[in-house]
Amino acid sequence: MSQSSIFFDFIKIVLRGVGQIMLQNNAITGVLFLIGISLGSLEMGIAATIATLTGTLTAKFFKYNSEKISEGIYGFSAALVGVALILFFKSFILCWISIVIGSVLATVLQNMFIRIQFPAFTLPFVLVTWFFLAVSTYFPFLERSLIVSPTQTPLDFLSFPFKGYGQVIFQGGLVSGIIFFIAVFISSPLASLYGLLGSITAGVLATYFFVDTNQIASGLLSYNAVLCAIVFAGDKPKDGLWSFGAIVLSLFIGLFMSHYQLIQLTFPFVAASAILVILKNSSEKKSI
Repeated sequence: MSQSSIFFDFIKIVLRGVGQIMLQNNAITGVLFLIGISLGSLEMGIAATIATLTGTLTAKFFKYNSEKISEGIYGFSAALVGVALILFFKSFILCWISIVIGSVLATVLQNMFIRIQFPAFTLPFVLVTWFFLAVSTYFPFLERSLIVSPTQTPLDFLSFPFKGYGQVIFQGGLVSGIIFFIAVFISSPLASLYGLLGSITAGVLATYFFVDTNQIASGLLSYNAVLCAIVFAGDKPKDGLWSFGAIVLSLFIGLFMSHYQLIQLTFPFVAASAILVILKNSSEKKSI
């Protein structure tokens, strides 16, 4: 195999790693995700690229499962760490160093969960990001960014399903959300529609819990539901039921965390999906 072929294969793996943020083993999806991220923030786009590269190289260095490396499984949590640290911290040199360190940690954790066969999804990203947020509180080596939630316009209340897509990768813009939806649609039309319905379902249900309407309109109540819906996407009625159950459970977990002012990230998605996946697998074993 030529060096150019090896190089392009590696780039495909890295791009699949970005695509796996929404469980899509597709390099084109990864390219579109990077475009959508960069439109919202060029620094985030660069951070996602560096983080995914680092995660993939870490997996290769430690000689993790080659098939999972090829599928991009060791890239998506690292990518999310990169984007999150740019969001929460000012992008000085220590922030970029932290992105590399965090990407390595996320990859190691990802492999640990794979080895014990636990459906961790994006949990490594959550744990690593929580770690940096906690450490920076007591040892302020990283300077926090000021995150301001913009007031939503009437149009935003109609576009929140796509904004739910965008918020999966910390993007609040409608264009980024639409690009993310298209990126998933290219890989799996069924999964993309499940994600959109999940976003709508969570947003509508949230209105019954007296949630700040600006949060609903910005997609902050929907992004965990997008991921939950994609996990259980399928062409059977029971797939829809599992998906709905995960969406509702993730919403309740998110509202609980919000009540106690806890930083959610994708933990509601991880917790709800892991519980439902375990229950689903258990029920399928009993039916055999």
